[in-house]
Amino acid sequence: MAEKVSLRREAPEGDESFEASRALAKEYLAYLSVERGASALTVGSYASDLDDYASFLAAERGRSAARAARSDVDAYARDLAERGYAAASRERRMAAVRGMHRFLAREGLAAGDAAADVELPDVPRRLPDVLSVEQAAMLLDRDYRPDELGARDRAIMEVLYGCGLRVSELVGMDAGDVFFDEGFVRVVGKGSAVRVVPFGGAAARAIADYLESARPVLADKAPSPPSALFLNARGRRLTRQGVYGVVEKSGAAVGLAGLHPHTLRHTFATHMLEGGADLRTIQEMLGHADISTTQIYVHVTSLHLREEYLAAHPRARGIV
Repeated sequence: MAEKVSLRREAPEGDESFEASRALAKEYLAYLSVERGASALTVGSYASDLDDYASFLAAERGRSAARAARSDVDAYARDLAERGYAAASRERRMAAVRGMHRFLAREGLAAGDAAADVELPDVPRRLPDVLSVEQAAMLLDRDYRPDELGARDRAIMEVLYGCGLRVSELVGMDAGDVFFDEGFVRVVGKGSAVRVVPFGGAAARAIADYLESARPVLADKAPSPPSALFLNARGRRLTRQGVYGVVEKSGAAVGLAGLHPHTLRHTFATHMLEGGADLRTIQEMLGHADISTTQIYVHVTSLHLREEYLAAHPRARGIV
């Protein structure tokens, strides 16, 4: 359901405090983009959030971000709630505000960090959708069309599940990023961070078959030799939308409607953890900067264990 938010008085263009805050936000956003490698989508979202914050400070508090105090940041947090923003939206906006104030204090652009102790709204974490081992096997062992596109689709599905890649990482891979002798693929993740992810078994066989019999056929359709690993029907690099289509079509073929590529990434991590892999190892393979992001899979496996316990133990049934 869409948020129903109320508007408040905006600071006029040209307001000195508003423009000062905007200039500081621009410096922070440049830092996020250049030094932290934040995506254009993240930077754009933060720019909109910080514009709103700058407007609040100028219109309601009569000051710029450089002169803001803890009371101003708290007042903005209350303002977001009063205007009807959901907890998740408030969390994102306050994260932008906290990040900018931390940056301003560190760079000497403000006397101190006005948002240092401000708590983010408590947002319940939604557990990811995960396939069972049986569902994953049914999905990956299905019959694919007997041509070059079928071989490509099988390889895509095996790599998504076998390596836990993001869609952007999959479509960004080149043919030279697959190292069969060493048993790993090279991946460029968020912030252009390069990592290696092991692969083998079904994924290795599917990629080898695709490279030998299918990719050359697709590559011949392109006007110039492509470097991309996965190609579309015209011999060009496959797009994110193309991968979404492959995954959704594969899911529909076995009764898993609306299957999303990220579900295969979640499933990879969960099945690795259930199989005894170390959390730090999974963090490295997924390319998570913070292990707290990876720890959500502990909750997923805990829920699975409880379900198995309640279903299997003779003295557990009926216990509240």
